Amino acid sequence: MGLLSGTAEGRALKKSRWALLKNPWNLTQRQGEKLSEVARTNKRLYRAYLLKESLALGMDYRQRWRAEKHLQDWAQWASHSKLKPFVKLSNTVRTFKEGILAYVDTGLSNGLVEGLNNKIRLLTRRAFGFHSSEALAAMIHLCCGGIELTPPLPVLA
Repeated sequence: MGLLSGTAEGRALKKSRWALLKNPWNLTQRQGEKLSEVARTNKRLYRAYLLKESLALGMDYRQRWRAEKHLQDWAQWASHSKLKPFVKLSNTVRTFKEGILAYVDTGLSNGLVEGLNNKIRLLTRRAFGFHSSEALAAMIHLCCGGIELTPPLPVLA
């Protein structure tokens, strides 16, 4: 049995994971109610949720000065939140503030490259039985190169 099992706090936390992870505008009515219940019963968890949402909101600013002010205020709030992961994150945000603001300036991120790297890692694991590195390179080009086969390869049932 869990530590919070049978308590009001435990009942509030049950099935609240997706409500805490989803964007606020995508919450169902039930998830919104769950979030309200968490706010009443678990102040630390709700504070963490608000910190998460506030940081995400700061990344939507298009004016550098607004984003910089928001990051500064957020880092101050997070460092005084008494939540160790957020205190650590506030220090990281302060350290990499210029890089974060570069994202605000340009709107560019390395997400596409990271996704491609993950796909290549998956292909490398699948290629364990290949006899040569050329076969792996060919598979990477086939899967990641944007090649469209017309007609498409037949699907085996």
